[in-house]
Amino acid sequence: MQECETGKANRKGSKRRRAREHFLRTFFIAAALLLALCAAAVFFADPFFHYHAPWFGLKAVQSDKEYQVPGALDHLTYDSLIVGSSVAENNDNSWYDESFDCTAIKAIRSYGATADLCWFLDRADETHPNLKYVFYNIDPSSLHGIPETMFAASGCPMYLYDRNPFNDVEYLFNRTVLFEKIPYMIVKSARGYDEAKSYNWWETKTFSEEAARSHFEIPEETAEEAPGDADKDRLTANIALIKAQVTAHPDTQYYFFFPPYSVLWWDYTYRTGDLAKTLYEEKACMEELLAFDNVKLFSFQADPDIVCNLDNYMDGLHFRPEINHQMCDAMAEGRYQILSDQDIDACLDGIRSNIRSFEESEQQ
Repeated sequence: MQECETGKANRKGSKRRRAREHFLRTFFIAAALLLALCAAAVFFADPFFHYHAPWFGLKAVQSDKEYQVPGALDHLTYDSLIVGSSVAENNDNSWYDESFDCTAIKAIRSYGATADLCWFLDRADETHPNLKYVFYNIDPSSLHGIPETMFAASGCPMYLYDRNPFNDVEYLFNRTVLFEKIPYMIVKSARGYDEAKSYNWWETKTFSEEAARSHFEIPEETAEEAPGDADKDRLTANIALIKAQVTAHPDTQYYFFFPPYSVLWWDYTYRTGDLAKTLYEEKACMEELLAFDNVKLFSFQADPDIVCNLDNYMDGLHFRPEINHQMCDAMAEGRYQILSDQDIDACLDGIRSNIRSFEESEQQ
């Protein structure tokens, strides 16, 4: 009797063990299949272009530059680049395609640091050597910025920047990518997204003198002026990075251009004591770039019709997309070009003149 009861108990225990094993096996198989499905969805949709250009008729919807620029440089179709900071984002790539007979995409870094932009150019060279054109926006601050890449330090997703396949798990099993970025890509593609307007943000902003002034407070007192060469070591290093790019690609035509920050920004620079330093750095950069046969240099900083019309701006430096278009047209036509040391001096004198006029108007 006891042996019978013991046998029954053993059989029940064995059934429970088999049931648990079956449950665990089913659970892990289902979990593995679900993870594989998630990874496959990210791989095939690939909203950050980490593995390939868009498939299945999807558009290259570009709205997250920190996440998408490396993949775009690797896998999209182009022969020219528009490189720069947030002031270059509102360019329509088709303007450059039509004016220069090229296929351009953007490589944007929010604050336009020289080392980061040059890293983009190096990345592009790995898969798209011998670019036809590089349209490079030089922001004044980039000339004295840290001459080292700042992607990791600024929180960029390095699994999209390095070549390490093992940390791709952060992309393949990413809830935000799966439930936000992929649906966004599908919806925007279905609505006829214009790939030439990558990273554009102007439609949600207000451009007016009131808006520009509301974002910029001019100091009442003028600080002691810093010496022009205060950041000479960083300046020299950043110019060297740019020159290395130009030297390494003699068959690429470079269009370097200084964008038209508003007179508000320039007056702020004057009042904080940084004007001499800023102009010294720009002059040094321009003089170096003039020496290259494959460089065309432009400056839009001294045109009072642009920089003194504060209705062109949303803050001290970000301007209407119409200004971006004017700059593209001007470069195609050879206007605003810097061809000599005399042109450099005239440009810098024009900036000083605009500041004086603004100071006088503010005191009335």
